[in-house]
Amino acid sequence: MHNPFGLQAVWDGGFVPRATLIIMVIMSIGTWYIIITKLIDQMKIFKQAKEAAAKFWKAPSIAAGSATLEEGSPFRFIAESGTKATAHHDGALLEQIDLSTWVTMSIQRASDKVQSRLQDGLSFLATVGSTAPFIGLFGTVWGIYNALTAIGMTGNASIDKVAGPVGEALIMTAFGLLVAVPAVLGYNWLVRRNKTAMEDIRSFSADVHSVLVSGVMSTSEAGRAAGAKKIG
Repeated sequence: MHNPFGLQAVWDGGFVPRATLIIMVIMSIGTWYIIITKLIDQMKIFKQAKEAAAKFWKAPSIAAGSATLEEGSPFRFIAESGTKATAHHDGALLEQIDLSTWVTMSIQRASDKVQSRLQDGLSFLATVGSTAPFIGLFGTVWGIYNALTAIGMTGNASIDKVAGPVGEALIMTAFGLLVAVPAVLGYNWLVRRNKTAMEDIRSFSADVHSVLVSGVMSTSEAGRAAGAKKIG
């Protein structure tokens, strides 16, 4: 049975209902795109964390361990950032900062960049989850207003003249909720998975920092001992 008050009627209702529907469709497409792409990124990070645990720490040095990790891996990025920090700790200004602090700052900046990348798109999900119901409600209010205006102009307030247009307007609220619910659930799910990923990254960063600082300090102490032996 053909429904004269379905989604097609909403689409044919004028510029405002049509624009509202288009906005919510764009929100829905963006929501699912972000959820899927961020989920793929997180799965890659979890896989790379296992790879780092299996290969990186068996290497003879941080540089050699970095080479065992795939390009684009956040773990490789952090390890290389720490290595560069130890190699470029020179200059009048940088020498005022002790090596441990400089390496800590460099690795922390690298971790912050990884975290920022993980959070890309989550603000869009939060925005959709909080605004989509109200956009749908706006479409409903607009539809009810037009329905009541039409009823007032015709002077016919029978149930068949009222229920159809009002039910048609309520479609917008339902559509707004349909867009908002996946955005909210996806946001909470991705945030929770991001926390798990960042725990692995921070743990790796702390271990790299310890190895770098202890390795450089041991080398420096050995050099000083050799120099003292020659002088003696």
